[in-house]
Amino acid sequence: MNSDPKDCLYCQNNETLHSLMIEIAPLKVSRVFLFKEQTYRGRCLVAYNDHVDDMNLLTPEQLHDFMDDVTRVTRAMQKAFHPDKINYGAFSDTLSHLHFHLVPKYQGGPDFGSTFRMNPKEVYLSDAEYQQIISEIKKYL
Repeated sequence: MNSDPKDCLYCQNNETLHSLMIEIAPLKVSRVFLFKEQTYRGRCLVAYNDHVDDMNLLTPEQLHDFMDDVTRVTRAMQKAFHPDKINYGAFSDTLSHLHFHLVPKYQGGPDFGSTFRMNPKEVYLSDAEYQQIISEIKKYL
């Protein structure tokens, strides 16, 4: 599915994006965000800078750079939060902009051993708590 960048929340950097996530930092070819809904403590999202519908449309070098960014973020998440597993989600059924959900899972925690929920709408934090998580991730990026 080809989508129009004018309709893309990542490209438009619009209010919908800011209601769902907080930008943490620019990376080599993408941006990393903290998901505001924190059922899965430390959940992040990495969005490719350019409006690309699917990773199969990237050149080998672009794909390598994007996956390096994703790996960089997951390593920072591992160091900051020590999850038992990080789940990766790249769905883009309705929002065709290349991005990965990075979802830390903890034994005994929500949905461990099964698929993470996209937006459980259960756990929201104070601004100070979001900043603490962001600081932990940035420390290791």
